[in-house]
Amino acid sequence: MNTKNLVLMALLVSVGAALYVIIPGINGGMKPDFMLTMMFVGILLFPNVKSVFLLAVTTGVISGLFSTFPGGFFPNIVDKFVTAFVFFAAVVVLKKFVSKLPVAIILCAGGTVLSGSVFLSAAIFIIGANIPFSLLFATVVLPAMALNAIAFALIYPIVITLVKRSKFETAVSQTA
Repeated sequence: MNTKNLVLMALLVSVGAALYVIIPGINGGMKPDFMLTMMFVGILLFPNVKSVFLLAVTTGVISGLFSTFPGGFFPNIVDKFVTAFVFFAAVVVLKKFVSKLPVAIILCAGGTVLSGSVFLSAAIFIIGANIPFSLLFATVVLPAMALNAIAFALIYPIVITLVKRSKFETAVSQTA
């Protein structure tokens, strides 16, 4: 694994953590997870198992540490692992189309829905809470999907432009 690529992944995770911390909570303190958006950017830039694993671990632990959801540490880790590898599988399957921004945005939105569903399911299972899944899905996951898709649509082209101008070896720079 290239050190420069590790640094870029760390920068993406740190930007995601900063956004995660400053975004105010909705519906009892739950927040849209912009670390997830940055994880998706990292997976699109570095679509290999090692990088996906590293991004899943770091985003899971950091978002778990900053989670305002009661007992949200372990659900965040489970959620990021499942979401990262399902997203990675979708990127591999759609390899020829994923370089198009609309496809990447749809993948990000779908990944956010998956992430929210896995998080809520894991949280309900692990902490044994009597939380209505459908209410939280409608009031937190769907707005988070919209916000993450918008953020991704704004951030991803900027990152791609910067990566193409730099000497980073990413999936994007190899197709350019």
